[in-house]
Amino acid sequence: QVQLVESGGGLVQSGDSLRLSCAASGRTFSSYFMGWFRQAPGKEREFVAFISGSGGNIAYGESAKGRFTISRDNAKNTVHLQMNGLEPEDTAVYYCAASSGGKLVAVSAYSYWGQGTQVTVSS
Repeated sequence: QVQLVESGGGLVQSGDSLRLSCAASGRTFSSYFMGWFRQAPGKEREFVAFISGSGGNIAYGESAKGRFTISRDNAKNTVHLQMNGLEPEDTAVYYCAASSGGKLVAVSAYSYWGQGTQVTVSS
């Protein structure tokens, strides 16, 4: 069982940066792939990024490439999403999730989810 709690969201202006954090419970954190997804009002949940347990395998969704960076600290059971150059289209609830494997760009691969943190970008 893994419990996830996101933090770091907020209201920012276009071009600003934010760093989201996700704190995980449990002693097996390093065995999980960790992902970030986002969901805007009226839209499906969208893949943002994932990172493997060791941190050696990382992938980004198209909207995140070149602007966002995912990282993890297994000693602190945390995963981060550094977001630079934010635009109004990035406005969404951002979710942290944990997976044991599978098609990691898909929501269905993740068994555990946080409650989400709101990111709002004004123009």
